[in-house]
Amino acid sequence: MLYDNHNRPIHYLRLAVTDRCNLRCNYCMPEHGLEWLARDALLTYEEMLRLCRLLIGLGITKIRITGGEPFVRKDMLKFLQSLSAIKGLKEISITTNGVATNALIPQLAQLGIRSVNLSLDTLDRERFFQITRRDELPLVLETMHTMLQHDFKVKINAVILQGINDTDIVSLAELTQDLKVDVRFIEEMPFNGGDHAATPPFWDHLRILETLQTRWPNLKKITDEPHSTSLNYHQHGHLGNIGIIAAWTRSFCGSCNRIRITPQGMLKTCLYDHGVLHLRDEMRNGKSDAYLTEKLLDAFGKRHKDGWEAEKNSAHTGDATSMASIGG
Repeated sequence: MLYDNHNRPIHYLRLAVTDRCNLRCNYCMPEHGLEWLARDALLTYEEMLRLCRLLIGLGITKIRITGGEPFVRKDMLKFLQSLSAIKGLKEISITTNGVATNALIPQLAQLGIRSVNLSLDTLDRERFFQITRRDELPLVLETMHTMLQHDFKVKINAVILQGINDTDIVSLAELTQDLKVDVRFIEEMPFNGGDHAATPPFWDHLRILETLQTRWPNLKKITDEPHSTSLNYHQHGHLGNIGIIAAWTRSFCGSCNRIRITPQGMLKTCLYDHGVLHLRDEMRNGKSDAYLTEKLLDAFGKRHKDGWEAEKNSAHTGDATSMASIGG
């Protein structure tokens, strides 16, 4: 087991395979997108597999593939097949917006991937276009139902934005009545690529919970899984559960078990730090596995105690940073 300097176990890697996306969500990037990373700035699949083998050898057992949108990168299924063959890795999960995912679901199931986080911020087609700047809601909903038909564990992630989709909180949560899905509401984070100023969200976790309790006064708090980022609830008679992620409030840092690698190979031991080790450059400078292992362990031994400390002590630029460049 791998531990950090605060005695928190580390066994979960969030690996961002690209900064590119086929949506333009306004809480992630500006309307006209970003300056995409050049191809040679991205980690190659071989470099990613090398890092995954090292980290699995150190104690990582779960890897979540994120982006950008993972499935806009060519040959993603081949990479996932190679990743799934690494001994010691117990779980691969994926975060996707569902636009390019539907046809791939049977192949993902064959690889043993059974857990997917699906980004879905509204069930209203006009608001979906307003948020994502793309008219893709029918396809995303089709992807959700296909996943459920293949017995995937589906978590729906919805970022709540004041005056935009706050009226969708109840309708999204109502999906849990007849569908075996977890619907999770997320506080907006300060990583929108400069689309708008980053300020503490009006829709924090407490206000979201109050809205849910207005609809369901008997909403029951249930036991959270170890290292859960969400506070989880269940309404009697529903097939699924409801969660709230205090992503800005950062109330879950004390049990954080995850690290991140960005598309350009930067290790982040906290979402809110600016990066602590440039793994791509180290590999391309010919560093050995032993050297990389030493550097990784050193970084894990210097983790900030929480996101507030990480933000204070980093040079990150808040709303000028896109979530797509970090890894969702």
